[in-house]
Amino acid sequence: MAIKSDLSIWEAESFGVELLNSSIGDTLDQRAAETPDKEALVYNYPEIGLVLRMNYAQYQQESNRLARALIGLGVNKGDHIAVWAPNYPEWVFLSMALAKIGAVLVTVNTAYRASELEYVLRQGRIRMLFTAGEHRGNSYINTIYDLVPELAEVGEPMRSRVRSGKLPCLERVISIRHSESSGIIQYDQLLEGAERITDDVLARRQASVGPGDVIQMQYTSGTTGFPKGVMLTHANFMNQAHVCCSRSNLTPDERLVTAMPFFHVAGSIGGIVFSLYLGCTLIPLISFDAAKLLELFAIEKATMSFNVPTMLIAMLGHPRFQAGEFELSSLRNMITGATPVPVVLMEQVRTIGAECSIVYGMTELSGAVTQSMAHDTFETKSTTVGLPLPHMDLKIVNPASGDLAEIGQSGELLARGPLVMKGYYDMPEKTAEVLDSEGWLHSGDLATMDAHGYVNIVGRVKDMIIRGGENIYPAEIEEFLMRHPSIVEAQVVGVPDAFMGEEVAALVRLKAGAEPDEDELRAYCRAGISRHKVPKYIRFVNSYPLTSSGKVKKFELKQQLSKELNLT
Repeated sequence: MAIKSDLSIWEAESFGVELLNSSIGDTLDQRAAETPDKEALVYNYPEIGLVLRMNYAQYQQESNRLARALIGLGVNKGDHIAVWAPNYPEWVFLSMALAKIGAVLVTVNTAYRASELEYVLRQGRIRMLFTAGEHRGNSYINTIYDLVPELAEVGEPMRSRVRSGKLPCLERVISIRHSESSGIIQYDQLLEGAERITDDVLARRQASVGPGDVIQMQYTSGTTGFPKGVMLTHANFMNQAHVCCSRSNLTPDERLVTAMPFFHVAGSIGGIVFSLYLGCTLIPLISFDAAKLLELFAIEKATMSFNVPTMLIAMLGHPRFQAGEFELSSLRNMITGATPVPVVLMEQVRTIGAECSIVYGMTELSGAVTQSMAHDTFETKSTTVGLPLPHMDLKIVNPASGDLAEIGQSGELLARGPLVMKGYYDMPEKTAEVLDSEGWLHSGDLATMDAHGYVNIVGRVKDMIIRGGENIYPAEIEEFLMRHPSIVEAQVVGVPDAFMGEEVAALVRLKAGAEPDEDELRAYCRAGISRHKVPKYIRFVNSYPLTSSGKVKKFELKQQLSKELNLT
């Protein structure tokens, strides 16, 4: 038992799992030596001419080739290299190549527009940018030319760097899967430079890379203030994969299909690094599409997947799935989290023969920090986000006083251990706000801990609704609303109220053909939850504003509804 007395603090346990002390590049070499012919990376997109089946020996060879080319282009250890592209194969190779040469991959959200991209390129001191031509109607190339018009004046980009007044650190732009453009290096053109760098040069560079070196910077969503570059190390990545995969009892025989974007920890670690750690097969989607996800599950005989709840809802509600078109008997494990997972959703996943593995985490914790156990009952999975992962300390504290909460009391969740980030890049004050002198990472999430150490997330400190002095947690009401036979999804926010301080507002998405009115839903709520939790405002919507990783932008819902209701 790792619980201390009757207080909500979990003292780290190993659960029989020892920490790793290895780098990503060395792990790739190890997998290629152990299972060179094992299928490592699969892209099955014949509709766009992208069909790729690569074993571990080929995976290593392609990554080494790109690593040598980058050294030849002048990339040094510690340089910041950004990638702005959906989940193309080149994204995967770049992550391995940069890991081998000790440079830092900076991920750029695929939905970013000009001002957001400019911020990352400047704040992150980006030296080179890899970019796709466009994605979902967003022309990346045009955006880059608008930001860096000096590119058009670079005659030989392999030999000459761009000199941008707006972005002085940026030297080169490399295009992925896009036709030739002035001043921009083509990916294949870059690879030609690999021949000038020997394997010995790469080996010496790789030997200088250690587990404590930063491997990636991922920018937070920036829902409050400017986005912050979260610095994560090789050790963060490898140990996240180690503890999560060990708890899920995953094996090298897994076939991992994922639609999670690589710019997100659930894609870069939960996809690329999980599969590398296991030595299994990774089958990515270029971007999320419910029908394509189902097709790949069936065609590639997927055994596991990682999806946020909004993706699962779209998949399980797809007409082709409802019609029983897909044979999914191979699917066993569905890792899900990032937002609260409704019980009804887990029940639906069970109907296809898979079990949900529930995780809770955040970018600053290199992904998950709690996870359900394989032997947990359905009831435990439906009411908690599992136990702390091996080697992690967790505690729940009063957000105002910092005192430890008693068992069962809600408070802010804090975590400490080997999964905690190194800090925010070039933001020491912001780092100090969330990472205290004792190494505790303040999550900003409200949680409870039971007497066995299981954690339940009840909301965000900033999302908690305080109505007339009563604390109300949106997740509880959302869970209840989704039990209604006419509701497919529900989001609950607090809106200003002159008398109560805040009132509860529910925005619900109905099943096709359902026609309940507000009075019916309020009667349903009054019969099942406390009076003060019953939504004062109910709105019917067709969709929610989402981040590119599939999370609902609750702050936008709150702003839009407050404006609509003329509430201040």
